Amino acid sequence: MAREGRKLLAVIEGESVFPPPIWIMRQAGRYLPEYRATRAEAGGFLDLCYNPRLATEVTLQPIRRYGFDAAILFSDILVMPDALGQPVRFAEGEGPLLDPIRLDEVGRLDPSRIDAHLAPVFEAVASIRAKLPAETTLLGFCGAPWTVATYMIAGRGTPDQGPARRAALSDPEGFQRLMDLLVEASVRYLARQIEAGADAVQIFDSWAGVLDDLEFGRWVVEPNRRIVEGLRALKPEARVIGFPKGAGAMLEDYVSRTGVDAVGLDWTVPLSYARDRLQPRTAVQGNLDPLRVILGGRPMEEGIDRILAELGQGRLIFNLGHGITPDADPETVGRLVERVRAARR
Repeated sequence: MAREGRKLLAVIEGESVFPPPIWIMRQAGRYLPEYRATRAEAGGFLDLCYNPRLATEVTLQPIRRYGFDAAILFSDILVMPDALGQPVRFAEGEGPLLDPIRLDEVGRLDPSRIDAHLAPVFEAVASIRAKLPAETTLLGFCGAPWTVATYMIAGRGTPDQGPARRAALSDPEGFQRLMDLLVEASVRYLARQIEAGADAVQIFDSWAGVLDDLEFGRWVVEPNRRIVEGLRALKPEARVIGFPKGAGAMLEDYVSRTGVDAVGLDWTVPLSYARDRLQPRTAVQGNLDPLRVILGGRPMEEGIDRILAELGQGRLIFNLGHGITPDADPETVGRLVERVRAARR
């Protein structure tokens, strides 16, 4: 089995494990009272991300409470533009805010700032790994270039990321320069996380689903492929999970062309499609609807059981189809973990 008996890493590396390993996107977050207390101590959200002691603490909180098979570094995908020189701030009730960047301003972004600016993140990774149980996989992550670029151009999240889509269609050469810079920066960032102790990394492409198939190939598949290739050139042992949310029928192309070791599935992906078309090629991760966790009881139990029945014969990492929401009940999450771990083939 993989390093120190880490079940989740074993699945990524080719084993089928049942009951499957489990973690939950945004498992360190506002639904936990202990997180809210630590967040209040930190002050601002980015202050929490850049404080190695507090970032370590919130990363470990769900591991202590639930014993998940993986911990994921507590940080944010937008530390990248912040490190490049496009300051990010988080306004209460508004989410992330940036001063929108024009494509003719990309040259003022500075990748050489990454190591120094994100040093607290690498320190947190090392601290987390030192304090985790030996059998727990540690995941690092970054935002995919397309998703990060959507925030950089619009200055905030928008319903359909129209500003970035317009920029990519009207000035593809200028948009390519931004994507090239983000690919280079992401490779460097993930390699440093692996050096600090991450066992594997996840690339979050949360806005992949707003693109047509042609643009998806250019702005999602190709940048993710280059990150995987560039990271493995630096760190041949690197293991990568890709999460192109909303990719739908384009998931097969994403998996085959990027070379990811596992693919995250949102809750709209049919389980039969995942079983027949994706699992023979790679490990799959997901994909319980977060709303089922809010409801708990029969809706959650039926969702869990169906995923295990359809995907449990192959390489599966049990997770949600997106991040857990702040209104989730911690006790319900505990029951989710118990039901997955009590499953039998």
